[in-house]
Amino acid sequence: MIPRLHFAHLPTPIEPLPRLSAALGGPTLLVKRDDQTGLAFGGNKTRKLEFLVAEAQAQGADLLITAGALQSNHCRQTAAAAARFGFACTLVLVGEPPARVSANLLLDRLLGAQIVWTEKAQREAMLEHVRAEAAAQGHKPYLVPYGGSNPTGALGYAFAVEEFLAQGVRADWIVFASSSGGTQAGLVLGQRLFGYAGKILGISVDEPQTVLQERVARLAGETSEKFGQRLSFEPDDILVNADYCTAGYGVLTEAEKEAIRLFAQTEGLLLDPVYTGRAAAGLLDLIRKGFFGKDEVVLFWHTGGQPALFADRYQPEMA
Repeated sequence: MIPRLHFAHLPTPIEPLPRLSAALGGPTLLVKRDDQTGLAFGGNKTRKLEFLVAEAQAQGADLLITAGALQSNHCRQTAAAAARFGFACTLVLVGEPPARVSANLLLDRLLGAQIVWTEKAQREAMLEHVRAEAAAQGHKPYLVPYGGSNPTGALGYAFAVEEFLAQGVRADWIVFASSSGGTQAGLVLGQRLFGYAGKILGISVDEPQTVLQERVARLAGETSEKFGQRLSFEPDDILVNADYCTAGYGVLTEAEKEAIRLFAQTEGLLLDPVYTGRAAAGLLDLIRKGFFGKDEVVLFWHTGGQPALFADRYQPEMA
């Protein structure tokens, strides 16, 4: 029995996107609403935290420690899970303290997390320093991996495939934002375990194609061991498109702006500037290039992140 808590609002709905589909003149588009998982504005990390927090409880931890960018959705959801289940929480954020606290960072503070600032090159060293210091003070820290992306966290998306298949909706493709690899590793493992016959395509937010393929293949294999038998995944088994991340992590380009506005103005559906906005921009470009057949059904798996729309750095861009 794999330890799991049940606090996400599941199953998340699958909705048609008829006006967006018509505007693009391509395949039939659907959306899986993992922005509605229910934990402090929701998002994909909530599924992972059901398993990670259960593991922390089983180990007797009293403190959750994790790291991310200044506007990290993962850190916001980790802080919320910590508050809900009675853990202290320390977040190691990359960057400098802003003059004004907004969006995810505002929520981190509201949820009671302690914030430690660091440079990107020092992130792992700072995590270890924070963990060691907490242990020396008598805490029992549990280190939540970056993005929730380890074999425990990836379980959330293996079981998400089982959930999706039980909803009985046809989709020839699943398309989503991929970065730390846990969501994609879980999905490709779930595909193998539960028999999804379509294709799973990760749009890279920040990593080169080969890096993400190797990371996802390795993590999917490691996660499979939790089901009792190691399954083999090769990098070539993993579908990744990294054509849309050359601007850099969190850099809002005209492509993301167009995608965010088009989803909002055709379907009333909000995306975020970093992850779903970039994945949607890639999806739009692929549709326009004829990558998908017009008779195919494409499911856009919405991984959340909308609080970042309210970050000071993006407000002038989206206004």
